Amino acid sequence: MDPFIYQYLVGGIVFLIGTIYGIKQGYIGTQGRSLRNLILILVGLGFFAGVQGYLQYGSMKTNSSYEYPCAQADDYEACFSQLPSAQKPPVLVKKSPQERARTQEVAQSIEAKKQKRDTPKMGTNLDYGIMIAYFLAMLGIGTWFGRGQSSTKDFFFGGQRFSWWLISFSLVATTIGSYSFVKYSKVAYTYGIASSQTYMNDWFWIPLLLFGWLPILYFSRVVSIPEYFERRFGRTARRVSTILLLAYLIGYVGVNLFTMGKALNILLGWDIFYAAAGVASISAVYVTFGGQTSVIMTDLFQGFMLLLTGLILLFLGMEYLGGPMDFWNNLPRSHRMAFPDYDEELKIYGDTSYPAVGIFWQDAMANSAMFYFLNQGMVMRLMAAKSINDSRKAVISMLAILMPIAALVVASGGWVGKALSHAGVLPEMEASTAFFVSAEFLSTPGVFGLIMAALTAALMSTVDTLVTAVSAIVVNDLYKPLKPKATETELLKMARISAMSVSIIGILLVPIFMQFDSIYSAHGAFTAAVTPPLVVSLLLGVFWRRFTPFAAICTMIGGSLVIFASILYPEMITPFAHGVPMKEVEEGFLSGKGQYKFMRGFFGLFVCFTIGIATTFMSKARPIEEIKGLVWGTVKDAIAHYKGSYGEESESISLLVPAGKGGSDTLYGEGRLPAVCISNTLAQRLNAKEQDLIYVSDQRGWLGGLRSAHAIIERIDPDLEGEKITLCNQLHAQLVEGREDRPLRVQRLY
Repeated sequence: MDPFIYQYLVGGIVFLIGTIYGIKQGYIGTQGRSLRNLILILVGLGFFAGVQGYLQYGSMKTNSSYEYPCAQADDYEACFSQLPSAQKPPVLVKKSPQERARTQEVAQSIEAKKQKRDTPKMGTNLDYGIMIAYFLAMLGIGTWFGRGQSSTKDFFFGGQRFSWWLISFSLVATTIGSYSFVKYSKVAYTYGIASSQTYMNDWFWIPLLLFGWLPILYFSRVVSIPEYFERRFGRTARRVSTILLLAYLIGYVGVNLFTMGKALNILLGWDIFYAAAGVASISAVYVTFGGQTSVIMTDLFQGFMLLLTGLILLFLGMEYLGGPMDFWNNLPRSHRMAFPDYDEELKIYGDTSYPAVGIFWQDAMANSAMFYFLNQGMVMRLMAAKSINDSRKAVISMLAILMPIAALVVASGGWVGKALSHAGVLPEMEASTAFFVSAEFLSTPGVFGLIMAALTAALMSTVDTLVTAVSAIVVNDLYKPLKPKATETELLKMARISAMSVSIIGILLVPIFMQFDSIYSAHGAFTAAVTPPLVVSLLLGVFWRRFTPFAAICTMIGGSLVIFASILYPEMITPFAHGVPMKEVEEGFLSGKGQYKFMRGFFGLFVCFTIGIATTFMSKARPIEEIKGLVWGTVKDAIAHYKGSYGEESESISLLVPAGKGGSDTLYGEGRLPAVCISNTLAQRLNAKEQDLIYVSDQRGWLGGLRSAHAIIERIDPDLEGEKITLCNQLHAQLVEGREDRPLRVQRLY
């Protein structure tokens, strides 16, 4: 079947199911805010479908292809001048002799790399100076903003106070790892815009995420995904999910460190293992020191950095080729398709290394669901937002705006490299080096260092999130159950120890991932094998109230065992392969990991859903009273769990009011929220009552919530005149001291 139709048929079913859940809960409808939500999700889906449809079926002009001339000539300019006009690439004709000579230097370097000969290191001392300065800057920013961590709530969630725009940039920095630049540039050079398929298909999950899982997650205030599994299914489910999640997250750390080691190996010739160890040490220091606040603030800078520099590389390529249209026309038509081109011999779209249907199931279904619903780093970031609305805004802005830009950024090196080769500016190059060759060829000294710093930013912004995620699971799902009476000081110490330890474990995994022929293969095989049991267990747990604890355990354990069996006996996947042939690999134990590495995602999802549904009807479900606040349709119970009293998903206007000191130090609800008192006048303006939740922040919005906190209205004080608020000692020290003459911004939530 045509991949466009296939993707939007299957993905459309997921989207429709999510929309139905949204309608049943009142989030989606035909009037007011619910109508706005309906228009939003439909416009988003239509946008991505329109872009991919045009790319796949649109009529496009393509420039003629040219071979790179005079690659081995001693006198390049003499050779070039003697060529017939028909053999001279038009782009090179317009360049100066010095610029043409530069292409020969790069061409010879490309040939040397193909023949595995020694080549000079890329870049100049200025470039490496910029990279070192960037390392030091991130270390400084991370440690500065991470000061004052006094609890695990601060360490893991940054106090749950950040604005949506800061969270959104941080999410993009988390999504784009160093492996993204390298692996997607390689895929982009080989398959073109089809490399963006991974970044253009997440919207199918948006209704289930925004209106199903996100409010349950935000208000239940689970510290870790395994904690949710225990509250929904019991302690055994928590233990199983802890093992699977740790395997997933620590493996992800290893993939990222392997990528950075490989990048530095190409750039400097450093040993992959030792290069990865050196870079990992930088992010480990500031994460261990400052936790989630350090991660969010460094990722803000790193997200901006990697988006900017990736776009710079794309702009430089366009400029060199004569402009955006010349760049576009110098991409072969097959490289401008949304999905890989049809292979007449294999009778599939793509090939065994990059089949369209396999990418859809592994990336759009298994991996995207894992990332948005279960990735502990993503969960911690969304819960760090100041409100559920800010959390939703962060997701929407990320998926609708920043992720399409990210698709351009991570693939820019491959697209530019292919356009340069097609135009005859450079010879064909190894796909894995396309990013580095394109960046060095197009950049002046300093700019190349900036682009390489972006690669470094991508590494650290993903690794730091993964490290804090693993640390959260270790502390809350391994350490606390063993020592339930541990103090906050002890828990914080364990969080820092585990953060440092996981960095070391990730480094030790690098040699394992070095066995794969490419980063994309390593990442694809790894995620396709690990994610389905967790994805299916969580989705059924949230959206099917009948789903039982026994079924969840069977799904996770049974699904994992069957997927592992498919590595030993890959023939099991053949009936589910959609015609994709089994790739030939060398014989050996676990060699099957490279066979059907993408179709294993579909096989795993099918097996896990089958196990989950079958075993559900063989066991008894928990009463709804026991799982309120943990399944769809019980958001009000989740809100009550969070703030200690029932509420609605609504927000008041935001007001600037003077603040004083007073009130008790009582903490409320599961969130352990401090108390405040407000005047009658302020209560009327906010439409607030006692026990309502409010958000109190510094008036400087550009801080993104760094000086802010949630609190419970303990009392409406008739003695307070005008619009005024009094804070307990803790909040007053946090928000007011040093700025006593400045008002605070106050808003009622829920």
